[in-house]
Amino acid sequence: MHERRDIDEYSKREQLDHYLEDSTGEYLTTNQGVRVNHTDDSLKAGERGPTLMEDFHFREKLTHFDHEVIPERVVHARGSGAHGYFQVYQPMADYTMAAFLQDPTMKTPTFVRFSQVVGFRGSADTVRDVRGFATKFYTTDGNYDLVGNDIPIFFIQDAIKFPDIVHSIKPEPHNEMPQASAAHDTFWDFVVCSPETTAMILWLLSDRGIHRSYRMMQGFGVNTFRFINAQGKARFVKFHWKPMQGMAQLVWDEAQKLAGKDPDYLRRDLWTAIETGHYPEWELGVQMIEEEDEFHFDFDVLDPTKIWPEEDVPVMPVGKMVLNRNPENFFAETEQVAFHPGNLVPGIDVSNDPLLQGRLFSYLDTQLIRLGGPNFHEIPINRPLAPIHNNQRDGYHRTQINHGKVSYSPNSVNDNYPRPAPREEHGYVHYQEKVEGRKVRARSESFKDFYSQATLFWNSMTPPEKEHIIKAFHFEVGKVNDTSIKQRVVEQFHRVHGELGRGIAMGLGLPMPEGDGGTGVTKSSAALSFTAFPAQDIKTRMIAILAAEGVNQQELAQVFDALHAAGATPQIVSMHGGMLHSMGGEEINVEKTFVTTGSIMFDAVYVPGGPQSIEKLKMSGDALHFLNEAFKHCKPIAASGEGVELVMATEVTGVDLAQSGMHDQVVADKGVITVRKADDLGPFIEQFTMAIKQHRHWEREMKEQVPA
Repeated sequence: MHERRDIDEYSKREQLDHYLEDSTGEYLTTNQGVRVNHTDDSLKAGERGPTLMEDFHFREKLTHFDHEVIPERVVHARGSGAHGYFQVYQPMADYTMAAFLQDPTMKTPTFVRFSQVVGFRGSADTVRDVRGFATKFYTTDGNYDLVGNDIPIFFIQDAIKFPDIVHSIKPEPHNEMPQASAAHDTFWDFVVCSPETTAMILWLLSDRGIHRSYRMMQGFGVNTFRFINAQGKARFVKFHWKPMQGMAQLVWDEAQKLAGKDPDYLRRDLWTAIETGHYPEWELGVQMIEEEDEFHFDFDVLDPTKIWPEEDVPVMPVGKMVLNRNPENFFAETEQVAFHPGNLVPGIDVSNDPLLQGRLFSYLDTQLIRLGGPNFHEIPINRPLAPIHNNQRDGYHRTQINHGKVSYSPNSVNDNYPRPAPREEHGYVHYQEKVEGRKVRARSESFKDFYSQATLFWNSMTPPEKEHIIKAFHFEVGKVNDTSIKQRVVEQFHRVHGELGRGIAMGLGLPMPEGDGGTGVTKSSAALSFTAFPAQDIKTRMIAILAAEGVNQQELAQVFDALHAAGATPQIVSMHGGMLHSMGGEEINVEKTFVTTGSIMFDAVYVPGGPQSIEKLKMSGDALHFLNEAFKHCKPIAASGEGVELVMATEVTGVDLAQSGMHDQVVADKGVITVRKADDLGPFIEQFTMAIKQHRHWEREMKEQVPA
């Protein structure tokens, strides 16, 4: 007889304790138990040289990170995609051999995936985050991937730190909280322990962290690449996407509410714009630095935590991309698309940027597990339009049916086909850069200025943008539990600018930092502020029209038709669905109700007149809240006729509401447009349109006192 063993002899906790790792007091090791003496820099051929494949610690660390999440992406899990095309403006042969950058009549197909970096697939669109902007060009020379973000720099300088930054910002592992948020201890602990993150934090906590739309955000290649022309001449380049729709942002309160009301807000916006024929457009530009000028700047051209200020290195417009088709199937296309910065074409090559060097390994590696093996390139969304001929065979999910018996090179059985292509036949030839140096784990001294460009960014912000950054710190760092971390955040950003450090300390209730603070940098760059990218029109802007039974049809129709003709999307919002009847008896279709929508889903609000309609809306707390909230979020508000009385019934203050009798004078004050009486609403509509183009009206002094 076997000895009976009670089922509770060993508790589950005791079983788990056997595997519990406590690293306190221990040395860092590899997964083979080998102690590591340095984990902040990959092994390079010289301080500014390329990362070496023999760096087993780097490869093990990145490999494990690449395979940590099943089945979604480790980062950029939440995304949205669209098809389109790219056209170059003029031949770029002087700078690059890339075929898709030569013929202005040729449309190169593209697929773009926009994404959030941190959250899981089920997270909300409007959380504060870095956003991905990855573009696949299906060129005649094969696929080229420009894998970028909406911010031109990154948190870290060396890819070996990528698992660390992502682990720190992801939900804390002991309780899997918080989701899609940097507002917790481990992230801010990493920030204060890694001052190279300083500039990126300011970008993230600025208005660029909460974009109004994917269609209204910039994109950047982030890393430094090379253009190479047919003569072998190379230049360092950085890539820029400029939205032709202008740039627009959310306010933080609005972003949080949208995450609850419509977590698919950005995805829905992109899809709807394309479905309705308002195709988003971006202009591609490049910054170029001659190789002989590599060391002529006060930043290192290989440092991914630094921008190349446009005042020093202008952006050359190259071409335009249009997104004009939504995917047929989200999973098959948007979810299965695989990008890799090493998917290059002749005429474009990499640099020794140490973040890029690591990405060249990591992206390919992570696709192997996420998409089930080495044949993910055969998934339709990933297949190039250029033909594929090589000796690769078999593996998981192989769909290519290879003809013949030859699968090796060289061969004589098939006359050595497929054979290598010479350079003149578009065979890819790597740039022959001279590399020399000792194998070291180190970074160049030129990488170690962590604060000057952070100050440049701060100097470039308008007063409202600075206020938003400080308030973002109050929210993010205010959720940190460890007071010592919060104090170190104050000290770190006091080094950037005294006003910033003191503003953070005040909101957190911490001691004021000592000294004046700052770096002494006084330069600014106009290209860094949202004000550098104004909208040229009001196309695709969402306009709420508040109405009830007895609305003035004449006023409503004039404004509705004018907004629609300008490309905006006006929608009637009321207390109930179905039909309204105007004061003249006309039927008006209600598109949204106060239950199904909110001011946060619109760019502006209009209230037409009609005594009966206005009296009903005055009795609706939802209608009053709608206007109060829009005012607090600095959105344009317009009212005509008796509609002015509804605005007067709200908490909207500090603006001229045109109360002095019946007149046809249009009054525009801080984005609030009113007219009491007008047979022709043309001037009123013109003022309203101008206010919508401006998007936000930050000059409203009393907005913080409005309950919303």
